[in-house]
Amino acid sequence: MAEAMLEFVDVAYAWPDGRKVFSGLNFRIQAGEKVVLLGANGAGKSTLLRLANGLLAPGSGHIVWHGQVLSEPLLRQRDFARRFRQANVLLFQHPEAMLFNPTVGEEIAYGPRQLGLPDCTARVARWAGELGLSALLDEAPFALSGGQKQKVALACLLALDPAFLALDEPSASLDPATVGWLIDTLLDSGRTVLASTHNLSLAAELGDRALILNTNGQLCYDGPLAAALQDLELLQAAGLAHRHRHRHGGHAHAHLHAHDWDI
Repeated sequence: MAEAMLEFVDVAYAWPDGRKVFSGLNFRIQAGEKVVLLGANGAGKSTLLRLANGLLAPGSGHIVWHGQVLSEPLLRQRDFARRFRQANVLLFQHPEAMLFNPTVGEEIAYGPRQLGLPDCTARVARWAGELGLSALLDEAPFALSGGQKQKVALACLLALDPAFLALDEPSASLDPATVGWLIDTLLDSGRTVLASTHNLSLAAELGDRALILNTNGQLCYDGPLAAALQDLELLQAAGLAHRHRHRHGGHAHAHLHAHDWDI
């Protein structure tokens, strides 16, 4: 079996107060895969992405990146950390958590400069242009709209030229045109993508494999996305569909409906 880019092996995680988020997570992601992470609100999607990005450490089990077990000592090693932070990036659902520089231009340039990457000016110009931010380079990020902030955060990540991109509810603040650009630009590229959403219409555009977390913190499905989206019983079990009662002419019956929303 080929070495995975990212692998979760019996991973469990709980909050400091003991509340379990999930346990026994096992999956592998190969280079170039486009994977969609589905689950109801509170199922642990954001936590899983932070684990994959090395921002959180599992309570038990381990996470493997290109054959190396991610650990705090490894992530403190300067050379490894530099390579890992360039290659493995995470777009937060709420971009305010990522922005702290005085101008948009300095924000986009920060990561490449910290990692000693060449052509910082060209990287800023390229991704600011791609995302329609060129006129805002001297503006303060905190003064921008929510959608503009998320574009800045995305430009910051793309300026690093990452191999693995984790997206946490990427359509939450982006306008439809930018979501379309994101799909066309990233998902047709060679980048490996792990994107979380509970917008089932968007999920069909984001990838071809689904990982579904249920509300008990278990991975209840790992397989073709198209098949998962057609399985309403599976979606109901994961909290992504509900049974809604209808009444017609004095007769009541129920239908399964898939949820399709973003927050």
